[in-house]
Amino acid sequence: MITRTELLAYLDDLLEPAKFQDYCPNGLQVEGKQQISTLVTGVTASQALLDAAVAKQADAILVHHGYFWRGEAQSITGIKYRRLKIVLTHDINLLAYHLPLDAHAELGNNVQLARVLDIEVDGRIAGTGDPALGLCGYLTQPQTVADFSAHISQRLQREPLVVTGHQRPIRTIGWCTGAAQGYLQQAAELGLDAFVSGEISEQTTHLARELGIHYFAAGHHATERYGVQALGKHLAQQFGLQHYFIDIDNPV
Repeated sequence: MITRTELLAYLDDLLEPAKFQDYCPNGLQVEGKQQISTLVTGVTASQALLDAAVAKQADAILVHHGYFWRGEAQSITGIKYRRLKIVLTHDINLLAYHLPLDAHAELGNNVQLARVLDIEVDGRIAGTGDPALGLCGYLTQPQTVADFSAHISQRLQREPLVVTGHQRPIRTIGWCTGAAQGYLQQAAELGLDAFVSGEISEQTTHLARELGIHYFAAGHHATERYGVQALGKHLAQQFGLQHYFIDIDNPV
């Protein structure tokens, strides 16, 4: 068991959210009970995840995608009301870490995805913000586009959308989970063979072809399941918490 105050202090030191200019508040988003012994983690604080957390008698829910995003309506109505009512009624803490969880060097989404896909990390890709979120690395054995696509499909249980940019085998790769197709230009400038992210935009197809780099859209949810799992396991081991990762299916 750990107190909410102690847990938040530990996560502040571990993830350093103050370093990031994010689209949402990182840390405690909804206050619940002070004592925490059961933790539920998941990618997004959807109604389905909240209901599952209540069934597990969770004291805290920790997610990658929480609430209060920049530009959204401020009124507490509709879906937002129903979701907040659940956590407030059951006195559950809701914690969310967005960019800090993407970037963490050991528990982050990007380094965890590399481990799942057997990619060796050897650097970061600079982006528009600081710290840089994207990573780059290499495969120990070069693969064809078809082979690497099949590898992603097998490991993530989701077939990626692929845009072919050249005819060479894939050895060097850049990646950034979620909706990070904007890193494609930087990846191409580094001379990488391929770039992997979660989503794809209309212009991404043309950019990949014209820049001569393969692009793999492997799913926003599928690429971001691993950081929050790793963080939950870490906290459970560190503080003796009961931890449940709940994967709410999402094809996007």
